[in-house]
Amino acid sequence: MIRGFEDVLRLAKERGPKTISVAAAQDKEVLIAIKQAKEMGIADAILVGDKERITQIADEIGMNLNDFEVIDLKDLKEASRKAVELVSSGKAHMVMKGLVDTSIILRAVLDEEIGLRTGKVLSHVAVFDVETYDKILFVTDAAMNIAPNLEQKKQIIENAVFVAHSLDIENPKVAVVCAKEKVNPKMPATVDAEKLEEMNKNGEITGCIVGGPFALDNAISKEAAKHKGIEHPVAGDADILLMPYIEAGNVLYKSLVFLSKAQNAGVIVGAKAPVVLTSRADSDSAKLNSIALGVLMATNK
Repeated sequence: MIRGFEDVLRLAKERGPKTISVAAAQDKEVLIAIKQAKEMGIADAILVGDKERITQIADEIGMNLNDFEVIDLKDLKEASRKAVELVSSGKAHMVMKGLVDTSIILRAVLDEEIGLRTGKVLSHVAVFDVETYDKILFVTDAAMNIAPNLEQKKQIIENAVFVAHSLDIENPKVAVVCAKEKVNPKMPATVDAEKLEEMNKNGEITGCIVGGPFALDNAISKEAAKHKGIEHPVAGDADILLMPYIEAGNVLYKSLVFLSKAQNAGVIVGAKAPVVLTSRADSDSAKLNSIALGVLMATNK
């Protein structure tokens, strides 16, 4: 059972290496993560970006660039398009965001000519190793969909379930998180939660168990769920937390990283290939974890 990122890295080493193309690779933390992934046998990489700056950083961190293909493109849009094109043409298995705005790389991912669009909703899945939780925890969506409607929430769940399956979690428990655990017509998120649970029971959402609405406490604490008399397979034992809108997801994400010091990883799901996307504030270890997550997703066809 996957309980933390040590297990994720071990599994990625067993199933790798895969090739990752890095857009605007002139980022120190990204290159440290790429170097570690190469040394661990998790991933090879094609580095697209400012070659002069990439070389300077590589010298600083003791990275042998002879082990990597480097494509010199200083323009961020061109570098992003090239990194994505390497994936769509089959030369790489996933793309990673380097020192470039998320909006720029996502435009390349969605480009009709060279992009990775599928017609599905793209959503962000964050994975956390929290010291106070007994297993790995998925949070979605903290970065992409601002106020998803019911159909979008369905696809966001499906994207997160795909990531969980990639980590050999066969039947993940999905908690639809709201401000309270009872349906209130004045709180649309609770109404959606009830509908999503029903869709799961009817076979419209598969490969998981969906429950909701849950307040955060009774989604992750069996004691809290018991105290409120909530009896449900998901109660207090969630694998995946579906957040109601982006502010809630983003605040939870940042709280876990900066207050709980949780280890984390982040990917964009719903494209033809994994998009490894972390915050610029994330550590090199978070970026390594994200690469490992992308490798496992790339093997889950």
